Amino acid sequence: MLSSKEIRHELHGASLISDEVIQYIHEEGLLKIWIPKKYGGLGYRFEEGLKALFGWAETDGSFGWMLTLCAGANYFSRNIKPEVAQLLFTHFETCFGGSGMIGGTAEKKDNGNYLINGLWNFATGAPHLTHFTLNAKVTENGKPIMDKDGKEIIHSFIVPKEQAQIIPNWKSMGMKASGTYSFTIENVIVSEDYSFVYDTFFTNDILDSIPFRVFADLTLLVNYLGMASHFIEEAECIRPGINFKNFAESVEKNLDKVLYIAREVENILDDQKEISEDKQNEIHEYGVELVHKLSHHILTAYTQLGIRATDPYSAVYQVFCDYFTAAMHSNFRPSADALDFSF
Repeated sequence: MLSSKEIRHELHGASLISDEVIQYIHEEGLLKIWIPKKYGGLGYRFEEGLKALFGWAETDGSFGWMLTLCAGANYFSRNIKPEVAQLLFTHFETCFGGSGMIGGTAEKKDNGNYLINGLWNFATGAPHLTHFTLNAKVTENGKPIMDKDGKEIIHSFIVPKEQAQIIPNWKSMGMKASGTYSFTIENVIVSEDYSFVYDTFFTNDILDSIPFRVFADLTLLVNYLGMASHFIEEAECIRPGINFKNFAESVEKNLDKVLYIAREVENILDDQKEISEDKQNEIHEYGVELVHKLSHHILTAYTQLGIRATDPYSAVYQVFCDYFTAAMHSNFRPSADALDFSF
């Protein structure tokens, strides 16, 4: 079993998560936190899973991000037919991952299969995936199929890694080891059994009822908080004279709040009630504000650390770059008209 210190050492300056760390991930079942126990998963509750994600992000940004996105993709075990889920997840190394964007088409065939073509960007963990997940417009005779409201029908699909072409084009300043690459699919036939719709579930669990927006918001927030905690730790090593106590306490307080929200969400759903649109908006706005404050505090602290913090081989520099790369995620980006650049 690898310690957090050993994982940090292994991934410091790395351009890919090492085989040793990947082996540890599979041996400990870290990708299975959201998979139901009946499929061989760990079946974590929402709060329990978020605590784990925080700890992984605190260990290393790329490590936490890859686990969050790939474990999150394995959550789709709940959306696929039970016999298919059972088949796929009996293998302890099964690792889903992919892109949330709509990057291609799924041409419907007479026999119920689909012909997949397209390009998808930002598939975290791409070198380690066993299956790619993707969203595609469903077409027939080359034309989009519309639903009853006149909107294009979008389905999600699962494609084995052997049928995808990875494009190793991740050039970001941070999250270097996360393996967030693009991929293409060319003329691949996928059975309807390997397609799914996010809000259609074949399991019966509280986690099935959590709105995707809330699930995505909270799983990303604990990553930002984890990386902020790691940043404080490394910053103190460089400038022990700076008092980071208030910052550290704020991170801890907000982690407690995120976990409280997770408990609250599960309690509401346990009472057979829905998470209202207003509640979802409230959670999201809290997330936008929290990421803004974290970014401000990290940037302010970083500018006070001195020239040693600009060494690209230093731990604090890596955490800084990881955090601000992750913070570019569109989830918590404020609207353009909310930006104020005045002095």
